[in-house]
Amino acid sequence: MIQRIDSHQHFWRPARGDYTWLSASVPTLAPLVRDFLPEDLAPLLQAHGVGRTVLVQAAESKAETDFMLDLATAHDVIGGVVGWVDLSRPGAVASLERMARHPRFKGVRPMLQDLPDDDWIAHRPRPDALRTLLRFGLRFDALVKQRHLPPLLRFLKQWPELPVVVDHGAKPPVGAHGSEDFERWRKSIAAVAALPQVCCKFSGLWGEAPPSTHGDVDAAVRAVRPVWEHLLDVFGPDRLMWGSDWPVLTLAGNYAGWVAVSEACIGSLSPSEQASVWHGTAQRFYDLPLH
Repeated sequence: MIQRIDSHQHFWRPARGDYTWLSASVPTLAPLVRDFLPEDLAPLLQAHGVGRTVLVQAAESKAETDFMLDLATAHDVIGGVVGWVDLSRPGAVASLERMARHPRFKGVRPMLQDLPDDDWIAHRPRPDALRTLLRFGLRFDALVKQRHLPPLLRFLKQWPELPVVVDHGAKPPVGAHGSEDFERWRKSIAAVAALPQVCCKFSGLWGEAPPSTHGDVDAAVRAVRPVWEHLLDVFGPDRLMWGSDWPVLTLAGNYAGWVAVSEACIGSLSPSEQASVWHGTAQRFYDLPLH
């Protein structure tokens, strides 16, 4: 079995109280309103040859980042943690300096898709906070949709030395190949991919596909493949990394199903290219420990 790194997964405990988006009153999210912890994911990782994961923030709070770092201390399978810091506030530098003392802290993810200002990334982050990311060798996860890609592109050009990864392929309209929205995404993500400091996660796409594909691996492959082919074309295998987006994934299918969808796409590559997508890109980008 090929070595794998899951570059994008979450753990949470709703009783902690800072997951503002996670509400049982939203019917589609209700299945997620329970604890998802390392013991829940461990058998799935073992079954599919995943030796390391990257644990990504799901709350806009420094307390959640501390919660994730504690989990990383207790569980070696968590190779890295992507936390949250408000890069627009004066205290951002001190927060980053404190978190960077933990060897598993790898970077930050502002929840750009949920901010009221679509242009936030282009003008709100403090330069001293961004310089602190660079000083500690930290990375930036961009949780964006298509409408955020133009301001993200301006930001990337201003900070060409900052390693950035686009989460979930910027959430394209999966299953709408050929539509105006899909073509708009194709052009925008290609412009971002033209900058060499940017990688992209092949993750979270089943959840963006039509509900008719949910639970149906073959239908998911048909919907996801045009997205995969474009991402492969513009990023190449050396800048693509596989991730599950578990447990959000469970709204569309299960872990085994997403692995099967991914294998149907990634399996057309050469062995060395497959290795890049399954583990090499994530290992290099996040500087993860080897097995």
